[in-house]
Amino acid sequence: MRWLAVVGLFVAVGASAAERDFDVIIRGGMVYDGTGAAGAKGDVGVRADRVVSIGDLREAKAPVEIDARGQAVAPGFINLLSQAGWTFLSDARSESDLRQGVTLEILGEGVTMGPLNAEMHEEMTSELRELGVQADWSTQRQYMELIERRGVSPNIASFIGATTIRVHVMGRENRRATPAELEQMRSLVREAMQDGAFGVTSAVQYAPAVYADTDELVALASAAAPFGGSYISHMRSEGAQLLESVDEVIEIAERAKVPAAIYHLKAFGAPNWPKMRSVIDKIDGARARGLQVTANMYPYDAAFTGLDLTMPPWVQEGGNAAWVERLRDPAIRARVLREMSQPGVGWSNALKDAGSPDKLLILGAHKPTLRRWVGKTIGDVARECGVSPENAIVDLVIEEGGRLQVAYFAMSEDNLRLQLRQPWLSLGSDGDSRAAEGDALLRSAHPRDYGTFARVLGKYVREERVISLTDAIHRMSGLPAATLGLRDRGTLRVGNYADIVVFDPKTVADQSTFQQPHRYATGVRNVFVNGVQVIKDGEHTGAKPGRFIRRH
Repeated sequence: MRWLAVVGLFVAVGASAAERDFDVIIRGGMVYDGTGAAGAKGDVGVRADRVVSIGDLREAKAPVEIDARGQAVAPGFINLLSQAGWTFLSDARSESDLRQGVTLEILGEGVTMGPLNAEMHEEMTSELRELGVQADWSTQRQYMELIERRGVSPNIASFIGATTIRVHVMGRENRRATPAELEQMRSLVREAMQDGAFGVTSAVQYAPAVYADTDELVALASAAAPFGGSYISHMRSEGAQLLESVDEVIEIAERAKVPAAIYHLKAFGAPNWPKMRSVIDKIDGARARGLQVTANMYPYDAAFTGLDLTMPPWVQEGGNAAWVERLRDPAIRARVLREMSQPGVGWSNALKDAGSPDKLLILGAHKPTLRRWVGKTIGDVARECGVSPENAIVDLVIEEGGRLQVAYFAMSEDNLRLQLRQPWLSLGSDGDSRAAEGDALLRSAHPRDYGTFARVLGKYVREERVISLTDAIHRMSGLPAATLGLRDRGTLRVGNYADIVVFDPKTVADQSTFQQPHRYATGVRNVFVNGVQVIKDGEHTGAKPGRFIRRH
C-alpha cells in the first residue's frame, strides 16, 4: 500500500476493491480544502454522503465521474444570511444559490418562522394563503423539519429570531419587557436551542425589534450561551450611529459571553464611509481581547429593504395596519414628515443617511397600482407627483399598505474592497434563493439573490485581485463553518459530508443586474449535497438531498 499526503491529509490508496469502489469520483481538479491552505491537484472520492478519499484515484472507478481538469474543487459554500425561508415553501430547489455553489443556507435574520402563538399563527396562515401553503407548524424546528420532509436541494440550518421571540411574548408594543416577560422570552430561546438553533439573531433597526434595549438582547443571548449558541445582529444603525451600534454588538458579546457577528457589514451613506476603518479597528480590538467577533457581507454598493427605515419607529408600533392608519391622521403625518426631514434622533433615518432621494430605487410593489414606479427612484416619484420626497414616501407606504421594497445606493466600492480583506469576514447574500422562472420573474429582486458568491470569485478575485482564490474559498466555507461550530461540513476532508462545488475560476461570474436581476451566475459546473449531484454541467438535476442541520 502507498500513502499520499494531499491537502494536509494522509489518504490510503490501495488495491482492495473497497478502496477502489466509489459512488462519485471528481478527477483532476485543483482541490481546495477550505482551510485557507493552498490547493493541490488531485481526485476526490465519495461514497454515500461522505468524502472517503482525496488523492490519486486513477485506477478507481465510479458510476459518476466528473472531469474537473482546469476546475477548482472546493467545499460547498455556506450562505450565512439567507432569506429563503419563505421561498422554500413554494420552491425548494434553491436554483440561484446552488448555481453559485451554495450548499448550506442559514436562515433567521431577527424574524423566524417560529415560535408562533395563536395570533401569530393566524397572521402566518393569512400571509401564506397566496402560496397555497398551510402553516401547520408552531416552532422553528417544526418548520425546518417540514421543509426537509417535503424535500430541499441544499442543506438548511437556522438561528432563532429575537424579533419573533419578542412578538410572541409582547406583541408589537413599544416598551421595555417586564421581568416576567423577559424570563418567558429566555425560556423560548432555550427551547429553540434544544431544538438545534445556532443562536439568537436580531434586526434592531426595524420595528418592533428596535424597541428592545441592550439589556434585553444580552438576556436572550445569555440564554443561548450554555448551549454553545452565538449572537448575530442587523445593527441599530449602519449609518449615522454606526460606531455606537458596533459597540453594542461587542458589549453583548462581552456581557453574554457568546461569539457575536454583524450581519451585512456596511457603512451606509457617504458621510459615514470613513467610519469603516474605525469599525474594523473596533472589531480587531475586541478580537485581541479574546472576544469572538466576526461579520459577513454581500459585495454590492446598494442595500435592499423597505421604506420603513425612512420613518421613525414610534409611528410603526403595532404593525403595518396600525402604521398606515396613523399616517392617515394629518397631525401625525405632519410630525412624521418633520422627523423624516431631519437626521434620526434615537433611530437611523435611511433617507437622510443615503443623502438623496435619487439613491432610493423602487424594485418591487405588492399593489398593482404602484408597479408603474418600479425602476424609478423616490426622487422621480416626488418630481412627477409634484411633492417632497418625504410626502412621496408617505403616500407610497399608505397605498402599498406597508413598507415597499427599495434599493438604497449608499455604500462605497472602496469599503467593499476594504471589508473583503479582513480575515474575519464571511459572505451572506441577505437574499432569497429562487428559480428564474414563472411567477418569480414578476417579483422584486436584488442582484445579490443571484450573484453574491460568484461576484466575489469573478470580480474581486479574478478581475481585481482584492483577495486570492484560496482566501475567497476559505471565507465561503471553512470560516463560516468554524463560526457556526460545524465539525463535519465546510472543509473538504476525508470523513466530512460530501458537500462539494466544482467551478471554473477563469469564467465564474455574476450576471444579475438591477435592470435584469433574474439571471443566474455562470461558471459553476457541478455541485453535490450530501454526495448527491444537484447541479450537473451547470443545470439543476431536480434532486433534493438537503438536510436540516442542527447545532451539535
